[in-house]
Amino acid sequence: MAGCAMTTVTLALSQTGWAQTGGAAGGAAPGAAGNPGAIGQMFSGGTIRDIRVEGVQRIEPTTVRSYLAVSPGDPFEPDRIDQSLKNLFNTGLFADVVLKRDGDVLVVSVVENPIINRIAFEGNRRIEKDNLEKEIQLRPRVVYTRTRVQSDVQRILDIYRRQGRFAATVEPKIIQLDQNRVDLVFEINEGTRTGVRQISFVGNEKFSDGSLREAIQTKESAWWRFLTSDDNYDPDRLNFDRDLLRRFYLKEGYADFRVVSAVAELTPDREDFVITFTVDEGERYKFGKIDVNTTLKALDPEQVRGVMTTNEGDWYNAQEVENTINKLATAVGDLQYAFVDVRPRITRNRENQTIDITYEIVEGPRVFVERIDVTGNVRTLDKVVRREMLVSEGDPFSATKLRRSEQRIKDLGFFEKVNVTTAEGSAPDRSIVNVEVTEQSTGEIAIGAGYSTSDGPLADFSIRERNLLGRGQDLRFGATISGRRKEYDVSFTEPYFMDRDISAGIDLFRITRDYQDESSFDEKNTGFALRMGYPLTENLRQRLYYQLQNTDITSVPSTASQYIQDQKGARLTSLIGQELTYDRRNSRLDPTDGYYVKLSTDFAGVGGNARYVRGRLSGGYYLPLFNESWVLATSGEIGYIAGVGKDVSLSDRFFIGGDTLRGFNTAGIGPRDLRTGDALGGERYYRASVELNFPLGLPEEFGLKGHAFSDVGTLTETNIKNDPLVADSGSIRLSAGAGVSWKSPFGPIRLDIAVPILKESYDKKELFRFSFGTRF
Repeated sequence: MAGCAMTTVTLALSQTGWAQTGGAAGGAAPGAAGNPGAIGQMFSGGTIRDIRVEGVQRIEPTTVRSYLAVSPGDPFEPDRIDQSLKNLFNTGLFADVVLKRDGDVLVVSVVENPIINRIAFEGNRRIEKDNLEKEIQLRPRVVYTRTRVQSDVQRILDIYRRQGRFAATVEPKIIQLDQNRVDLVFEINEGTRTGVRQISFVGNEKFSDGSLREAIQTKESAWWRFLTSDDNYDPDRLNFDRDLLRRFYLKEGYADFRVVSAVAELTPDREDFVITFTVDEGERYKFGKIDVNTTLKALDPEQVRGVMTTNEGDWYNAQEVENTINKLATAVGDLQYAFVDVRPRITRNRENQTIDITYEIVEGPRVFVERIDVTGNVRTLDKVVRREMLVSEGDPFSATKLRRSEQRIKDLGFFEKVNVTTAEGSAPDRSIVNVEVTEQSTGEIAIGAGYSTSDGPLADFSIRERNLLGRGQDLRFGATISGRRKEYDVSFTEPYFMDRDISAGIDLFRITRDYQDESSFDEKNTGFALRMGYPLTENLRQRLYYQLQNTDITSVPSTASQYIQDQKGARLTSLIGQELTYDRRNSRLDPTDGYYVKLSTDFAGVGGNARYVRGRLSGGYYLPLFNESWVLATSGEIGYIAGVGKDVSLSDRFFIGGDTLRGFNTAGIGPRDLRTGDALGGERYYRASVELNFPLGLPEEFGLKGHAFSDVGTLTETNIKNDPLVADSGSIRLSAGAGVSWKSPFGPIRLDIAVPILKESYDKKELFRFSFGTRF
């Protein structure tokens, strides 16, 4: 109508915030600008006749209308209009949204967010592009929003901070393209590694700063730590360090210990952090009264009391409490109690500083394993991990079996880290077992070297893959090449033959040994062996094998012992044997506790020329002293061989020395022809060793350990009678020595120096041995 202006009201929301405007043709609407009440009045009253969508390019108008809280025919209501505006913006599809009222028409004006055409990274030298792409959420052909970009920027920064680069910066930039598309570029300045300049402790009176620095994982920056990242600041590791400090003090008896604070401050030059731990040590406690109670029928506590490792009067040790709980649970489980829970009831006596503990053995909840999930194994097949588990889906839940399963997976040697955790299942009586692993290199190149006063240097080389194709199969090729020995062997082992707990393998070998210095002959062995093994119980395992070998004694000079010359020629040995092993060590790879016993017997005479029976019994015991860094290791072995209808040949006799009796050369003791100095070997021997492994007081990350050892043994008995020039005293030999080992980045390195104490004048001595190896 003439003289009447049409009112237009706009309500807008963009990525930068809200905007509310109102106006009239020819003038401003009084009270509209900045007045929510006026805006409400403008959007109230009347009925929506139509909804018009403006500004869309890729998105259909019907899609925009589907997000609105109003439809044609609905009244204009400010609340529903406001909700429609929020709905549209929350989709992430639009950079700007404006709602306007044009008479009885609701106008929806939008500005679409662009589509990402490509994502690029610039300046990332330390982290591969593929690793960054895995972390960010944005992808090509996804709608670009500033919120998502900022989120991905933070994710990239978190990656660099986990690597200790807190000075890293990330700047996102976009390149506008046609058709409302953009290229997204993350410009990265990686900066330098943010190290740890100093680690300080406040409140520690019982232990020095140095002792506490050894207890935590974070280390102070130093030039020799270039192969580790422990000296880079990591906030997640700092939280782990708090727990490590707590464990350290609890093992030492400080039950009231707590970490008051752990503060990391960036130095003014922004290159390093200074970390300060404030601790409250509290008082040191001893074990008070130790008791065992049970609510299980027919279970006498005295049946399991003997497995406890906590004793009254000892300093309190939280680790020993945990060990006792595990051993009680295992012992009760062995008595056929499936659902058992061992709960320590602790009474703290602050006056006399003792802690009384009562281990209560009660019937646990009936929980079953619902599912076992394996994660982190990129190369190794799931079944390789699952077959080491002592529980399966549907089995009764057992925390003890899970702990043993975790150790079995670690003993495979395929993984750098193994973590077995549990989560709630689909029902209260169901539990999910999560096995998280981090793979490591399983290929090995090993190089061994030794030196003796008589032989000089020698070297060994082997290449091995212990997890072939991720199936857990073991393939090895070995070679020893020196002036005195050439040895080639190939072996293959399938640990789970036909998917059963039966190991099967084959060995092919060709060995040429130069025994000219020891016994004035060369020996060539060519043959193969077939073997299989299977468990009788969890700790008892049986191995059976067959071996066919051709042995040729050659290069015997005329100056050699007559007893060596008589052995010249070839003979064929066809033997069957078995090996029975009982193993209770806490680890097969690096044992620190437990013991093992091994019995092997052979019979040669299933064809071939050789006829004999041979038996060997060996064992070892490992005892931790003071703490897990001090380990006393003892081992022993006896062996005997007897001919069946004929004498035992030279190549089948035992030779002792070198690695088997340090301080003496290979074949350095035992029967010897005094006329020529040739070792003749023996038919009966025994040897034993005791070794103390201990830290050298250097930082633990150096990987250096000291060793003090003593070896004892003898080798005697031949079929040579009534020859006074054949020495065979059968006397005991004794040696002592020390060594040092280094877990270097290139593999283990060890140097031993040994001196004979008890010896015979005709024995051959060895001053030191050196060996090293590496992995790839």
